[in-house]
Amino acid sequence: MARVASNPLSLHRIRPNHQTAQSPKLVKTLFLYQNRTHSFPVIACQPNPNPAEPQTETSTNTDKVVVEPGSVNASSTSSADGGLISEFPNRSINKPIAVVATLAAVALFLSTRLDFGISLKDLSATALPYEKALSNGKPTVVEFYADWCEVCRELAPDVYKVEQLYKDRVNFVMLNVDNTKWEQELDEFGVEGIPHFAFLDKDGNEEGNVVGRLPRQYFLDNVDALSRGEGSIPHARVVGQYSSAEFRKVHQVVDPRSHS
Repeated sequence: MARVASNPLSLHRIRPNHQTAQSPKLVKTLFLYQNRTHSFPVIACQPNPNPAEPQTETSTNTDKVVVEPGSVNASSTSSADGGLISEFPNRSINKPIAVVATLAAVALFLSTRLDFGISLKDLSATALPYEKALSNGKPTVVEFYADWCEVCRELAPDVYKVEQLYKDRVNFVMLNVDNTKWEQELDEFGVEGIPHFAFLDKDGNEEGNVVGRLPRQYFLDNVDALSRGEGSIPHARVVGQYSSAEFRKVHQVVDPRSHS
């Protein structure tokens, strides 16, 4: 027979066979672990049960992809074909587009303000000689100018545009105030500032003049009235910003025989 320990105090060392109850804290941890929501996408295949039913714009013949909320990053969205589209623009593409748009805007602005290649020299080269203009039976526009005149250079493109419209019906003459040949004409037309535009009818009589920087419409209206043979022009005495003709005394032309 086995010997039984005589120490009664050792009886409390024998543990019962049943499992000890878990602590409330451990139970709560296990519960949360088992019920944790996984962020893995769930793919469900849903065939079209009725092929005769019309499909909507967003439905396709392929399987539908269902993704649980929270499984897709907020910085991207799903496209119609299942791809992901970034919500931020592509800077490498937008920067060249912005540069091209800016250059196009600048080119458009300059094209409306300037006509490259048109200068006072070009206008004087194509201008009709003054004596011939007074004898061909057409109305005439006489411009008194100087190469150093800033306003004259600025208005050259506008004068050119109007000249191209009416050159078959109206004479355009350019007289350089630096040329001492035109002293009599300067006194006759009372030129004190340039550019000075004198508008003459077909008989050589002055109907009016405009001086200095003015809207192109003023010049266009007067030339149009001349071309139609009207007895007066709409802007007969108008003065804008101009360059003083007194400066011509220090810019004398060496050869006074030049018609310009």
